[in-house]
This record gives sequence, structure tokens and C-alpha cells, in this order.
Amino acid sequence: MEIDIEYLGGPEVHELALTNDEIIAAVETALDASGRGQTVIEPRMHLKPDAGTKGHFNVLRGYVAPLDMAGVKIVGDFVDNYKSGLPSEMALLNLFCPRTGMPKAVIDAAGITDMRTGALTAIGAKHLAPENPKRLGHIGARGTAYWNVRLLDHLFDFDEIRVHSRRPESRNAFAERLSQDLGKQVVTTEDWESCLDGADIAVEASRLPEPEPMFKSEWVPRGGLVVPYGTMSALPLDFTDHFDKFIMDDLGQMMAGPFGALRPHINAGKITESSFYAEIGEIVAGLKPGRESADETILFWHRGLATSDIALGAFMLEKARTMGLVKKLRYA
Repeated sequence: MEIDIEYLGGPEVHELALTNDEIIAAVETALDASGRGQTVIEPRMHLKPDAGTKGHFNVLRGYVAPLDMAGVKIVGDFVDNYKSGLPSEMALLNLFCPRTGMPKAVIDAAGITDMRTGALTAIGAKHLAPENPKRLGHIGARGTAYWNVRLLDHLFDFDEIRVHSRRPESRNAFAERLSQDLGKQVVTTEDWESCLDGADIAVEASRLPEPEPMFKSEWVPRGGLVVPYGTMSALPLDFTDHFDKFIMDDLGQMMAGPFGALRPHINAGKITESSFYAEIGEIVAGLKPGRESADETILFWHRGLATSDIALGAFMLEKARTMGLVKKLRYA
């Protein structure tokens, strides 16, 4: 019996030219399924090659019943890759038949990681942001950052977008690309405060080498939305004292692993399962309300869902078939 695996490399993924609405819709499918208990997701695992390496591998695993697909994504996150002309995050997504375990597809997942992360940020804001937000503040300029800003602006058409990252050359190039693609001015700032202070939606996607309290709670306006997902925490321990709702992408991931924006707060007992309001999938599925009043100040922490990777990968694979872009790899 001959078995082939479908393959999409970076060039094929690029040629798909997914639209903003296609990306959001694919990820919403997985979130809705998650909220209805139609997915299986295990907390991500980390592999650090050695103590001196500035980076690690993330291993994400999941199953989406409505798509009849299981998957595993392995993504490297190495902060010094820019010195070698490489992106900091590179990944492969492997899709499997959930009934037989047969490999179905291998897809370059660097783009998937960036797009599905931005989609999760945007979908969260769709349900949790204040009505008609005008100001976006964004820390970080890595690959996922572009899709955060692009998809958020697609939903809200901001009057003001401010961005900051540690290296001027990085933030300037980031703002220039966004300004060109969005058709509006994107402003770079010299520091965190001028980027985040007063923003209706504040996204923290920094690349700190170690935890450091950079984001002050007094910058968050009453009724604002904060979305932090840096690997190392940039939030002071008292940051979580000022929020009315705490939403997570997946409760299991809240308690797992040594990394994440709110890991110090969990370790210190500042955030517990009792202070947790809902998973975003429950809100997308309509099982729990999102924002309920204009003055609710909301914190949405997402660590990344394998189910989002699977849903977006499955959609890309289907679109690639219609465009004749799928390559075949002999498996057996």
C-alpha cells in the first residue's frame, strides 16, 4: 500500500494569500469547537537544548472533532536568530487522521503561528474590547506582532496605532511595513509608557530576556483591554489587582510550563482558578458573555492553541488543493 503525505512549504503558504477574514474565520471555527467541548488540547511542552541557548522549542498538540483532524506543531523560539538573518520563530505543523494515526500533511507553520496568534488576539478583542476603540498600543515587533496589528485594525479601524520594540531598526521597519499595508500612519515610540498609556487596547508581545516589570497598571484606562503574551513576564505583581475579568485561551495552559506573561502572578497566588472567568472559546460559542459593561477592565492572556494551528492548517490545505499548490511526499 502506497501512502503519500500532502506538503505545503513556505512558498506555497505565501501563494495562498489568505485574507484577513479567512484567517479569523478558520480560528473562530476552532474556538467555537473548543467552547462546545469538541476539542482535545494538551498544555504545550518546552524543550530547551542547553542552558546557554537563548531559545527553546514549543510542542503543541491537539484534536478538533468538527474538522476530523489531530495535529502536532513544533516551533522554535530563538531570540538571537536575527543575528543570522533568520526569523525568531520557525515551525512545522503535522496533521494526522485521529482514528488511525496516519500522517496526513506537513505544513510550514511559521506563517500559521503568526497568523493564528494575531487572529486569537483579534477575536478576543472582538468580544472583550471597549465599544469602538480608537487607540491601539503594541509592544513587540516579532512575526506575530504584524498580524496582531493588522487583524485588530481590520476589525476596528483605529484612529491611532502606536508601536514600540527594543531595537529602533526593528520598530521602525515594523511601523513602515504596517503603514504601507494598512494605508494609515503607524507611530513608533521611544518607550513603553508613550506606547501604552491610555490605549483602549494594549498588546504586550515583548521579547524580554528575563522577567522585568515594564508595563504599569496606571497606564490602563478604565474599561480598557490588555492582551499580554510575552514569553517572559513584563507585568508587575500588582498588575492583576486592577482588572474585573481574567480570560484565558485554555485553563490547562494557565497552570502549565515555566514561561508566560502571568506565570509569576500564578506562582505568587495572585491568579487562581477561582479568579479565572472564562476560556475564550466559551465566549466565542456564546456560552458565557464577554464584555458586559463599558467600565469593565479586562485581561486576556493567550499562550497559543494547537487547535488554532490545526484549524488554520486544515483550511490552508483545502484552499491549496483548489489552487493546485499541494505537493506529495512519499511516506510508505
